[in-house]
Order: sequence, then C-alpha cells, then structure tokens
Amino acid sequence: RLMELSHKYGVRNFVFASSSSVYGGSKSTYFSEEEAVEHPVSPYAASKKACELLAYTYHHLYKLNVTGLRFFTVYGPRGRPDMAPFKFIDRISRGVEIQQFGDGSSSRDYTYIDDIVDGIVRAVDRPHRYEIFNLGKGSGTSLGDFISLVQKHVGKEAKIKVLPDQPGDVPYTCADVRKAQQMLGYRSKVPFEEGIRRTAKWYKEAFESKECFEVCPEAQANGLGRAPSVVQLAPTVAN
Repeated sequence: RLMELSHKYGVRNFVFASSSSVYGGSKSTYFSEEEAVEHPVSPYAASKKACELLAYTYHHLYKLNVTGLRFFTVYGPRGRPDMAPFKFIDRISRGVEIQQFGDGSSSRDYTYIDDIVDGIVRAVDRPHRYEIFNLGKGSGTSLGDFISLVQKHVGKEAKIKVLPDQPGDVPYTCADVRKAQQMLGYRSKVPFEEGIRRTAKWYKEAFESKECFEVCPEAQANGLGRAPSVVQLAPTVAN
C-alpha cells in the first residue's frame, strides 16, 4: 500500500526497513548484500525477503527509487522489550532470572540506535534506483560477553537459566558494511560496551524517575513466547 501511494504521488525516494534475518543460517564471516538469500529460516525473515522482492517489482514497473536497509540487531534507550539488550538490563536490574538460549557462544552484530538513525538519514538523502544496504556495526559480540557487559554496567550479577537453542534463531550475524560505507558514507560510531552503558543508564534513570512501568507478556519475531519484562509506556496525552 505504501509503495502504491508512493508511485501515485511521485515520491522521490522510498526507504524501508529490512533485516539481517534474511541471511538465515549463512556461514559467511561477514554477511554481504551480494549473497543469495533464498532460504529464510523464520516467518519474520521470509516476510522481509518478500518486502525486498515487492520493492524491486515497484522499481521495475514504475521506476520508483527504492532503498532497503537490512538492520542488524538494533538496541538502545526505549528499545523493544522483547529484544535481549532491554530484557537483560531490565531483568538483571530487578534480580529476575534471565534465559540464555544455548551455550553462550552465539554471536550478534548489535547496532546502537544512533548509528541506525544516521544510516537511515543518509539513505533518505541519497536516492538510488534500487539498492539494498546492510546497516550494522561490522563486528559481533558473543552472548556470554554480552551478559558480562550488562552485569558490569548494571552492577548486579545475573541469575541465568540455560535453555536449548530456539528454532528459527541463527547462531551468528555480522554485517559487511563496505557497500554502505562507499555509497552512503555510513560508519558506525558507538562500540557495543558504550551502547550498553548508555542503555543501562537510561533504564536506571527512567526507573528511578517512576515513569509509567508495568509488566507485559512478550513474543519474539518467530512467534515463540518469552518471559515477561518491564516495559516503559509513554503517558497518554489528552487532546
């Protein structure tokens, strides 16, 4: 629908969010936009690949300028409560058990929100006929190291329940960002430890200021349930 409206009203540049999930179980050291991504391993990944194909069709038929951005595990203040950075900071802060899926060796290219926003703005300002770009940090962090950093910046020890790997989860993600560097001038600036420090600081200040918090159920992208965490809710503004 959005692409149809963009074509109808002559939008100059259509930029949309894809995901590193399209790479599935790739064995590459760095995930490149040149890789064939024909075998998604979760419904979420399949939906993102379908968006990329549909976007190409609108470019082909209507000459709509399209840029797809494959985000690599975005985190930061006010992040999604079902994602590990928010969840671990929240639960370790409250002394609640966290769930570790697998032996801790799985690795993700976690990308701080400020870097993602910078990449989006660059893509909006630089129209291309049809391009896909990775937006990531370009280096991975293991789950074990991740939990250690959260403990360090929260100042508490985690209570960890080790569980089997989850269906649909991939063991490793790491972005090849050379294309985004060359064509968008994109470079991530926030190291993972600094991003976790900023996010933990935001969480502590928001919690202590007694903003509206409540516990809510969560579900991850592949549809499997996870334990609830605290969620910060924006206050309702009356008209």
